[in-house]
Amino acid sequence: MSTQDKQIKQHLYIKNMVCDRCKASVKQLLDALQIPVYALHLGDVVVGPIATETYTVLKEKLQDYGFELITSEDDVLIEQIKTVLIETLDVSENQNMKISELLTQKIPKDYSVLSKFFSKRMGITIEKYVIQLKIEKVKELLQLGQLQFAEIADSLGYTSSSHLANQFKTITGMSMSDYKSSQQWDRKTIDKII
Repeated sequence: MSTQDKQIKQHLYIKNMVCDRCKASVKQLLDALQIPVYALHLGDVVVGPIATETYTVLKEKLQDYGFELITSEDDVLIEQIKTVLIETLDVSENQNMKISELLTQKIPKDYSVLSKFFSKRMGITIEKYVIQLKIEKVKELLQLGQLQFAEIADSLGYTSSSHLANQFKTITGMSMSDYKSSQQWDRKTIDKII
């Protein structure tokens, strides 16, 4: 890659971009604005140069879709942490790795620094945030009705289904069986957890 190519590419960090549909929406918007896209990941898009007027339109359109351009370094770091944690929910081989290992593999900072920073900025520990993510994933899997409780627990890296069941009841106030049979799916979208 030439020096000129490196200079014309830039990262856009986008808040609330938490799923494949979000990526598709952002890609469609960037294409409509004729902004070249070199890479598209949750919360991070590598694009070509953007004219000032186009940037202003992009910012407004992203807000219309429920997204937000992130410009401060602190907000970018928070979004990177959240993105890594959200991505781990859907990749089964990550379930047996420690959160600290996953984060430090993707973000070149000491875990204690990331953990303290996240807790201070978000008012919740990384571990509690991960539990909230997992509980929302459990709700989704219960709603789909395709997996048994033990399979759900295994897919999310729990040591046993009873551990998951206890955690689910503590967080939601109801058992997994009661939640499934009530069919009143009070799920939060991932971007609304904190």
